[in-house]
Amino acid sequence: MASISSVSPSTYSATGDSTGASPSRIPQRILGQDDFLKLLAVQFQAQDPMKPMEDTAFIAQMAQFSSLEQSSAMARDMTALRGDQQRTAANSYLGHRVTVDLGKGATEFGDVTAIDTAGPEPKIVVNGNAYSLSAVLRVEPGLITAPVAPSEKSGGA
Repeated sequence: MASISSVSPSTYSATGDSTGASPSRIPQRILGQDDFLKLLAVQFQAQDPMKPMEDTAFIAQMAQFSSLEQSSAMARDMTALRGDQQRTAANSYLGHRVTVDLGKGATEFGDVTAIDTAGPEPKIVVNGNAYSLSAVLRVEPGLITAPVAPSEKSGGA
């Protein structure tokens, strides 16, 4: 009979050689959907065909998988919602006068003339410079313009 010798974790690397180098793999703190599927596949492979998994255990694992999928979908939806809210907030600054923080106590004052949505989050454009929404310190009404008179309706009194 062959015996298996024990291997010390400190002398065995993540690639399988015994070079003594530290593992190059970075451990994850959370398990994702792919990790769950891998664990489930390994469990099915290691399962004894004469003693299959009980129905209740399988249903519980499927419920966990379903819950994980729903949580992932909710996280994606929340990210999209946050982006929509940021764009809405940025659009609400259009035409308003704002004071933005430049850092180190410096500020800039001016009208919001445009919204820049090219990056990961929208930015307001003040005096030709783009600023994050978090840099806004004060918002005031913009210049009040005279309302445009509605055109006269034809065929009236």
